[in-house]
Amino acid sequence: MADPSLFRLRVVFRKAGRLALLSHLEVARALERAVRRAGLPYAVSQGFSPHMRIAFGAALPVGVGGEREFYDLFLTCYVAPAKCLEALRAASPDDLMVLECAYVEHAAPAASVAFPLSAYRADLSSPVGEWPVPEAVTVVRKKKEKSLPVAEYLVGEMRLTDGGRAVEFALEAKPTGSLRPDKLVAACLALVPEDARPHLTALTRTAQSDGVATL
Repeated sequence: MADPSLFRLRVVFRKAGRLALLSHLEVARALERAVRRAGLPYAVSQGFSPHMRIAFGAALPVGVGGEREFYDLFLTCYVAPAKCLEALRAASPDDLMVLECAYVEHAAPAASVAFPLSAYRADLSSPVGEWPVPEAVTVVRKKKEKSLPVAEYLVGEMRLTDGGRAVEFALEAKPTGSLRPDKLVAACLALVPEDARPHLTALTRTAQSDGVATL
């Protein structure tokens, strides 16, 4: 249960460059170190193993960057968002740079579930004329193969842009699970004829939405 005496600061940051290769756990640790360096009055959990009161947004797969990622930081006293932003930017590496800070109500959805729609851009090494989309993507979960119907997760179409050198698409995370963007792109590339198949050079989450706002 949220402590009403605390202040819930939602922080927007980017995950880019070489740091896109960090795992979600490594990103979390790096962000916590930045909060400590920034000197903000962060809250600490109670119990046998106290830790920083921070809640992260939906995880990105290793190698996938993010232009607008989120985490919620709980503070013990009010600090103006502009001062929080200045302190966090000074303490953050460029590839995990903080972009915005704003307080949100305790009743607002957690950062991990607040934005079920995600827009992505896949950059390719060479242009393609067509982009085939499979009906399903096979993934391995708990050592068992599972077939995920693409239509259940894909919002709209996968669109070729930049003269065929990029693909833009959106996925919806379900309460029961989600389709990883890197798995979807890999499955699509496997359907491109080998002699015309490009390499994926970058995959980035470009936006997140609660389903009400447009991506």
